[in-house]
Amino acid sequence: MANTSRPVRRTALLASAAALLGLVGACGSESSTSTAPRPTQAPRTTTPDPGAATGAATTPAATAAPSDTAGSASASARTDGRCRTGELRAEVGRVDPGAGQRNFPIVLTNTSDRTCTVRGYPGAAFVDASGGQLGPDPVRAPSSPGTVTLAPGKSAWAGLSFSSPQISGARTATPAALLVTPPDEHDPIRVAWTAGEVPVGGDESSVKVTALEPGTGP
Repeated sequence: MANTSRPVRRTALLASAAALLGLVGACGSESSTSTAPRPTQAPRTTTPDPGAATGAATTPAATAAPSDTAGSASASARTDGRCRTGELRAEVGRVDPGAGQRNFPIVLTNTSDRTCTVRGYPGAAFVDASGGQLGPDPVRAPSSPGTVTLAPGKSAWAGLSFSSPQISGARTATPAALLVTPPDEHDPIRVAWTAGEVPVGGDESSVKVTALEPGTGP
């Protein structure tokens, strides 16, 4: 009987060797695939938050509004137009006699809380106790009127003058008051008149008034 075990064993060994070679090839192929270089991913960058380090808010709503202190100071210093009758106090100063003349300062004082201006001649009229005017309106003395700025509490004055009735011989009357009207206003301020008689007619009876200037008189 022939011996068949040797060829069978050789065949089995050859098959095992072939399987082993195939396994090695497969492993080599898988290894080369897994070690292929991957695409490089660009690193992510983040922009730092300027408010994060300081804790300050960066929204427009949190921005502090600029101070209006300078604007308030500027508004308080500005001039807001002419002085109104209701913002002024009128007074007649002491008589200043000289060279046959009687001279009086008419003083207007700003009693308001704003700065205002006066310019030109005040109106003036002597009246009796019932309000009737005594004599003609005063004549404006030649001058160059300027704008006078009156801060609260400050004054401007105009001169009121006439010839002494004892010298001129003019017809006279004793007023109860002098009505003083600020420039460009219609409402007068009534000031009690305590300086005696004034000329109201006849020779040398003219009463003169000068333009306003800063201060309370000479």
